[in-house]
Amino acid sequence: MEHIGLFEIIAILITLAALFSYVNHRFLGLPTTIGLMILAMFLSTALIVVGAFVPAVRDAAEHLLESVDFDETLLHGMLGYLLFAGALHINLDDLARHRLVIGTLASIGIVISTALVGGATWCIFQLVGMPADLIHCLLFGALISPTDPIAVLGILKSIAAPNDLEIKIAGESLFNDGVGVVVFLALLGFAGAGHGDEPVGLSSVAMLFFKEVVGGAVFGFVIGLIAYRMLKDVENYQVEILITLALVTGGYSVAYVWHLSGPIAMVVAGLLIGNHGRSFAMSDRTREHLDTFWELVDEILNAVLFVLIGLEVLVLTVEGRYVLAGVLAVPTVLAARFISVGIPMSILPRPRRVPHAVKLLTWGGLRGGISVALALAMRDALRGHVDGRVTDAILVMTYVVVVFSIVVQGLTIGPILRRWLRPDEPGA
Repeated sequence: MEHIGLFEIIAILITLAALFSYVNHRFLGLPTTIGLMILAMFLSTALIVVGAFVPAVRDAAEHLLESVDFDETLLHGMLGYLLFAGALHINLDDLARHRLVIGTLASIGIVISTALVGGATWCIFQLVGMPADLIHCLLFGALISPTDPIAVLGILKSIAAPNDLEIKIAGESLFNDGVGVVVFLALLGFAGAGHGDEPVGLSSVAMLFFKEVVGGAVFGFVIGLIAYRMLKDVENYQVEILITLALVTGGYSVAYVWHLSGPIAMVVAGLLIGNHGRSFAMSDRTREHLDTFWELVDEILNAVLFVLIGLEVLVLTVEGRYVLAGVLAVPTVLAARFISVGIPMSILPRPRRVPHAVKLLTWGGLRGGISVALALAMRDALRGHVDGRVTDAILVMTYVVVVFSIVVQGLTIGPILRRWLRPDEPGA
């Protein structure tokens, strides 16, 4: 089949995103990200049905998705821009006030959730008659445990959450995907599919964590500081926007080459520019143009991303027991999230008590494209190392959890929040 060029791919995806946005705005009225994903899933289902009679139609759609390479596109392309755009509007003082809770949830909470989900997934595989090694079940735990900042921030825009709760959810989601990726890479190494196909030891894991997470944070601070100094020296919004664009594009690329956490680097750089840069290095006119530019980048990339998530239905190998495992994984992931949030929240001091905080953090911890991207990356990395049915099942399970998270949790978090946070309601 003829190769699809980059321009053609971009043209198709942006056209679909625009059409779906119009249909959603005109007829459905759902939050944009949710509406786009549902419409893309509907299109995928229609293509599968039509493809049963006209195989060329489904083959063409699958060829398009193979040309996109979802995990590479998201993890090493779109993610840096989306995280930087999200971090720009996070207040650093609010983040610092909740640093203990956010830091613990984004680190120890991820480890707890990974272990709980991994153990339960091993039992689920036994139950559906498809035994799997514990390490592969833990990989599913690692890729599904981090909340997705793209999905979370997209939904938070549409609900009126209290500031303290919003900063916990947003702050955790911005940092925990970087930690989650490190845990995922470490487990992939233990599975014998990473770091030169050599299993890693505990010392290697510690070094990987330090280099990726701490190194990524330091690198993000350094490049953010350099950009901040450059922004102070000019008073031209076109140049200043170009500097921030170069910061994300160049910074994320260098972090990837140096094996540092690009997501964490972009969050730190975004926080620096969004707080000190906006306050001390920009005029009101520049701030207005900068906000408009990055809001547009955020909206466009989000639209394309959620269209891609919906279209990924086409690459799934759907079997009854895979779907059953996915359905069982939904309450498993929610229970693990409740425990991994509840333990830190019950121990750590909190600046202000939010009613039902643990339950709201559990239900508001959405999964999204990052989990799907990691599941696809895992399938490719483990090809030849493990029975393909296991990785196919994990991909389906991931997709089921992500769709439930975005559609069900995303559509209900607003009404639940308004119901649980009534002024006359006692604290949790």
